[in-house]
Amino acid sequence: MGTVTTNDGTSIFYKDWGPRDAQPIVFHHGWPLSADDWDNQMLFFLEQGYRVIAHDRRGHGRSTQSATGHEMDTYAADVAALTDALNLHDAVHIGHSTGGGEAARYVARAKSGRVAKAILVGAVPPIMVKSEANPGGLPIEVFDGFRKSLAANRAQFYIDVASGPFYGYNRPGAETSQGVVDNWWRQGMQGAANAHYLCIKAFSETDFTEDLKQIEVPVLVAHGTDDQIVPYEDSAPLSSKLLKNGRLKTYDGLPHGMLATHPDVVNPDLLAFVKE
Repeated sequence: MGTVTTNDGTSIFYKDWGPRDAQPIVFHHGWPLSADDWDNQMLFFLEQGYRVIAHDRRGHGRSTQSATGHEMDTYAADVAALTDALNLHDAVHIGHSTGGGEAARYVARAKSGRVAKAILVGAVPPIMVKSEANPGGLPIEVFDGFRKSLAANRAQFYIDVASGPFYGYNRPGAETSQGVVDNWWRQGMQGAANAHYLCIKAFSETDFTEDLKQIEVPVLVAHGTDDQIVPYEDSAPLSSKLLKNGRLKTYDGLPHGMLATHPDVVNPDLLAFVKE
């Protein structure tokens, strides 16, 4: 574990496990979480002999609770600072949700040789918010509601998200894992309210269309059809079509947080793509 300091003085916390000469896999977490959300996948790939790295986005987890930089360009620049500091080559970048947007923007701009492949899981690209150009998106009022709930009672809002739509625990017959809910809440509350508030705009209104078009490396786009956070039809199928070398993997009935609820299903598919 360590930190990297960016050009504006922000300290980015990261974990770095495994052999230094092994192929690196870099994980990008969702909103409003931290690198800890990848514990299952990091242990899984570590056992397969990979070097696994995950960072806390600025304002999240153990990174600096900065006043500025809570938008995708800076998030991607922070990742570039981390990969430069660690001198990573031929890395596989795996991003979930907001982290999928961050990964897409970084990979589209990465230096030659830095990236071998990418995986976007339940990811926000191409763009979430509804507009004339994106009629299938979510109305801006949805995200205004997120901001209102966060500002009014962040602690309760995070309980409601984790115990409800994020993992599909609000579906009839769903069996809730209290540990998973508590861990989501713990990670969220560790970060900064201002960063989380501003990140809502970043994940919902950023258009990743050009990023996806520019990516040359193979990309796996994995998404559950019962994703209540990033609806399937307006995300994964559209992203896979924009990519030059994209592949769509659909999980029927799985939720946004399927990496936690169904790792036994998803992890082997991620590994198979990485090994190809």
